[in-house]
Amino acid sequence: MLKDLLEYLAKALVDDPESVHVEAVETETTVVLELSVAKDDVGKVIGKQGRIARALRTIVKASAVRDGKRAIVEIVD
Repeated sequence: MLKDLLEYLAKALVDDPESVHVEAVETETTVVLELSVAKDDVGKVIGKQGRIARALRTIVKASAVRDGKRAIVEIVD
């Protein structure tokens, strides 16, 4: 569910939604989500001074709390 949420939000932000991929590594208490986008779209996902990235992390963390988990969002190349 967290993976789908992050993928949906990222696709809405970028110019090339086909290149958006999210990998989820899940343990008992933590979910690590690795977001990968096209090189040209990295700036759009990060935003000015990291504001968009911070907002994405906040939304995903809030959703994870409902499941009793901790979420970490990493933006990878």
